[in-house]
Order: sequence, then structure tokens, then C-alpha cells
Amino acid sequence: MSRVAYPGENVPVLNGLAELVRPALALYLDLHRHPELSGEERRTAAALAHWLRDAGYEVTEGVGGHGVVGVLRNGEGPRVLIRAELDALPVEERTGLPYTSQGPVMHACGHDLHIAAAAGAASLLARARESWRGTVVVVGQPAEETLAGARAVLRDGLYERFGRPDAVLAQHTAPLLGGMVAHGYGPMLAGSVTFEAVVHGRGGHAGTPHLAVDPLLTAAAAVLRLQGTVSRESAPTEQVTLNVGSFHSGTGSNLVPDRATLGITVRALSERALDRMTAAVERVVRAECAASGCPRDPEITVVSRSPVTHPDPAATGAVRRAHEELYGPRRVGLWPPAMATEDFPLYGDAGLPLHGMAGIPLSYWMLGVVGPKTWAGTPGSPEERLAAQPPNHSPEFAPDARTALPTGITAMASAALNWLGTAPRAAAGASLPGDQGISRRTVSD
Repeated sequence: MSRVAYPGENVPVLNGLAELVRPALALYLDLHRHPELSGEERRTAAALAHWLRDAGYEVTEGVGGHGVVGVLRNGEGPRVLIRAELDALPVEERTGLPYTSQGPVMHACGHDLHIAAAAGAASLLARARESWRGTVVVVGQPAEETLAGARAVLRDGLYERFGRPDAVLAQHTAPLLGGMVAHGYGPMLAGSVTFEAVVHGRGGHAGTPHLAVDPLLTAAAAVLRLQGTVSRESAPTEQVTLNVGSFHSGTGSNLVPDRATLGITVRALSERALDRMTAAVERVVRAECAASGCPRDPEITVVSRSPVTHPDPAATGAVRRAHEELYGPRRVGLWPPAMATEDFPLYGDAGLPLHGMAGIPLSYWMLGVVGPKTWAGTPGSPEERLAAQPPNHSPEFAPDARTALPTGITAMASAALNWLGTAPRAAAGASLPGDQGISRRTVSD
């Protein structure tokens, strides 16, 4: 059997990929088997710290919680920050894979793959220091799923302690064909605000409801009325969503409860729309409470907020060109705006109140994770194929690491080299792991 070829093998920085794939895959499988929830990422952080130390990085642990920062200095030059997330989700895995995670926790968003790819890229750069100059900073960020981790590491002095970066890079798994990457221009991901709204009533007997104030009825009215803020207060061309994801009230059918609690999330692709939706949520909940004669005003708490992910256009163009030169243009797609959300924008101007450093460019792209056989066996247009795959956060989300991980490593390393040195070049259409037997049409359709 012939050895699998990797793109960029004629490039000094990338020509060690073949030796790194196996240990990086072992790291990925280990992380997948042992996921940890937001704020509990001790084992995951220790695994990344161990890898970075072995690669020659100076490592600091406990940044902003369980955050890990690895620094590799290689003379005078730009400073590039590579960010990956450490945490998993409270989802019970149903993939049936031999390395399925145990218990009701799962890397259902691909953070385990992000870590392994960042670790592999860090090692590639460390092994080829003669090819670039500058400083590489690798950040393992905790608590992305709760949108608290970026704030935590930045408040803990990430930039003051480890230097202001000239660029911040991140990638995210997506249900695209493995071996592909996709870039977006304009907003890529939505901003979001998550609320907890507590409606206060006056408890009583189900047989004498006139002596009580029913918070369940008030909260139910608010749920229905809130949907109108999207359909009647947002322009049809705006991308806005509102979701009431939890509703808790009462302990028995013969009781009128004294409170009801709603979990509400709004998302939008502009900060202006997000602010308007935030004000609408508070207005509607307060108005319904007033209409019901609630004995107390509602308690409306913002649980989390994330900005719109809007990568720097110039940085996006530079990284996209590097990826096209490495993989060929047919493997580099465009990503339309999506309503998922991230705390990554806080590393740039959206986080100015946290770090006080303006003008830091961000580059963010999507990494395909669907195996070639699965993709080829899914009927329909590319859009229909994408929609048919188990999405991020699904119990069936199962990246094909054989194709996705090598691409994730080289995509991150080649992006970093845009600032650290000359971007790698390889023949357009160079084969990727897993390409054998796949037609050119299948790869590009």
C-alpha cells in the first residue's frame, strides 16, 4: 500500500506532518473519550499543557480558570495567537464509535479536534524554526460553551502577560466534506444574549384561583408574545432568532405556583438588532407581569452575551489565499452567515473593554469533518448534503478525524505563517488523506 500524501510536504514547516498525525490522533481520541464540562477542564488542560511542553513551549496553566497558554519565541517578529477551546457539552453521545465518551458529557461541538489540530500546528512550527521568525502563542481556552471563557482569560491579563498579538486565529468544525475549509466575509456567526426571567406570582389553591396570581399563565403569555418580536419587530431581511428553551413552574396540578422561570436566548447578525431584541424581551416580560397584576416586578438577568463574529476582511483574505495555495481553490469554500454563536470576537475589538488593545485582526474559518464515504453516500445538492449531516451539538456528531485532523493541523499552521513567514505553497489539488478513490467531482461538488 502506498503512503498517504499530505499537502505541503515540500514545504519545510509542513513536511513533518506525516510523523505528527498519529500522536495528534491519539491526543484527539483521548480527549474525546474523556470530555469535561465548562469550568471543569482540568484533565483536558493538563493534556494540552503536556503536549506543548514536549514541543518546546513555555507553558502557563490556570489562566482564567483552567486556561493554558504556551509561548514559543523564535527571534524578533510578529506575535500570532492560536486559540482552541477545552470544554465539552452536557450531551450523551450516541455515535456508536469505539471511542465513545462515557457518561452524559460529549465533545459534540468538535473542541477535541480543535485542540488536537492546534497542538499539531504548534509542533510543526516548533520543529521548523529556521523557516520563520516571531512568537507563537497557543491558548487553550476554557468555558467557551457558556460564553465565559474568553472573558475570563482576557480579564486574567492574557495580552498584558503574554504580549499583544498581531493576529488571532481560530477554526471550528462544521458538517462539510473532510479536507475542506470555508471562509466567511462579513458576519460569520451571530451575537447572542441569554436571559433568565423569573416571574413572581402569588401561590394558592387550584380551587380558588381568584385568590392567587398565576405566574405560569403570565409566563406562558410572555412566551407567545415574545415570538412576535421576531415576526413583527424585525425586518424580513434581518437574520434574528428568539428561543425560549426552558420553562419551569409548579410542583402539583392542584396548586397555583408562586413563580415561573424562563430561559430565553436571542440571536442576531448585527449588534443593533441584538440590542433591539434585548430591549424587546425585557419590555414584553415586564408588560405581561403588569397586565397580570403580579405582586412583584420580574427579575430579568442576562446570563451571557456574545458579540457578532465578524473576522477581519484583510486577515480573512490572506488566510484564504494561503489555504487555496495549499489545498487548491476547489477545497476552499465560502461560509454563509450562521446563527451559532462564539466568544471568540472578544479577542479583537469587541473585547476592547476587557483588554484595552484596539485593532487586533481576527481570522476564523470552518473545518470540514464529514468522511468522504459519508459525503458521497448522501444524496442531493451540497446544501442538502450539509443539512443531512448530524450538526454540532447533536448526540450523533462524529467527525472523521482521518481526513479532518491533518487538514486542521496544516490549515492552522499555514495561517500562522502568513504573519510569521512566507505562506506555504503546494500544487493545486494536492491529495488529502482519505482522497484515494474519490473523484474530483465528488470532492468539489
